Amino acid sequence: MTAFFSSIIYFIGAYRYPVAFLGSLIEGPLAMVGGGMLVRLGEFDFIPLYLTLLLGDLTADILWYFVGRKAANPFIKRFGKFFGITQVAFEKMERVFLKHDTKILFISKVTMGLGFALATLMAAGAVKVPFKKFFILNAAGGVVWVAFLISVGYFFGDVYLKIADSFKVIFVGAAALSVIALMYGFVSYIRRHPDQLN
Repeated sequence: MTAFFSSIIYFIGAYRYPVAFLGSLIEGPLAMVGGGMLVRLGEFDFIPLYLTLLLGDLTADILWYFVGRKAANPFIKRFGKFFGITQVAFEKMERVFLKHDTKILFISKVTMGLGFALATLMAAGAVKVPFKKFFILNAAGGVVWVAFLISVGYFFGDVYLKIADSFKVIFVGAAALSVIALMYGFVSYIRRHPDQLN
């Protein structure tokens, strides 16, 4: 078991930027906060990590855009429950896009999709927002979003370096739980108050 974990640590160390890219594809916010912390700990250089996370995040968004453009309704019917997307939420997002596509694309990027991140991205594709417009607005929001979350992680890394060794593991666990709880709380609030989308 020790050898197994050593192999994982070695792999992450040897391929840290590709791993960061995959992390931002799968769970962008956590990868960004964790990456910021690792920048402060000297495991990553800021600029390469920032560009890697931004690229991964944009790649994931583009993939969801094209899912929406090509097969939004079949996807939601079959897989929506696994991603927390309902047909009602998706149809509401489509209506919002028809009126406020420019504003929604940028604002949703810097607010975790207002609790409907995947629905937002797929709705952009479903209502045929021009890809160039989608990309520019999403990239602009991503530049702000990625920088903000890396900064949050950097702050946690700074605190980590200043606490006693005996509390470091506890701090990492508490910091991770705090970030997850804040994100979950924000998303839950928006889901309970969908009128915030108007």
